[in-house]
Amino acid sequence: MALGHGLQDAQKTMGIVVMALVIADVEDYGDPIPVWVKIACAVMLSAGTYAGGWRIMRTLGRKIIELDPPQGFAAETTGATIMFGSAFLFHAPISTTHVITSAIMGVGATKRVNAVRWGVAKNIVLGWFITMPAAPLVAAACFGLVHLVAL
Repeated sequence: MALGHGLQDAQKTMGIVVMALVIADVEDYGDPIPVWVKIACAVMLSAGTYAGGWRIMRTLGRKIIELDPPQGFAAETTGATIMFGSAFLFHAPISTTHVITSAIMGVGATKRVNAVRWGVAKNIVLGWFITMPAAPLVAAACFGLVHLVAL
């Protein structure tokens, strides 16, 4: 699961950093990803997981449904398989959080559909839908701010 997380989220982060380097004319398009970018993204992903990962794990492992070890194993195996398949077969990055949350809800629903705390799951899914339009709005605001300061 951790390797799948790195395959997915680190490659998205490295893509953004390399895109910024190409735009800034520091790197050329088509060059391999510099090693320092890979290391920096791995360190930042690890630091972020260390700093806030426990909250996500507590929410997913306790608040959606109380997982026992076999259920956790099934959810983790399913999530890792999907992330590896997406990375190696389709070369498409996907959200680790979306995958593991969906796997946990699926595992919980096999016990009993009402065993899943659907209110918590609804809040998570609502957060995903709010994030999609919010990200470009924040990016546009940052661009506008930088553009004003640059003038």
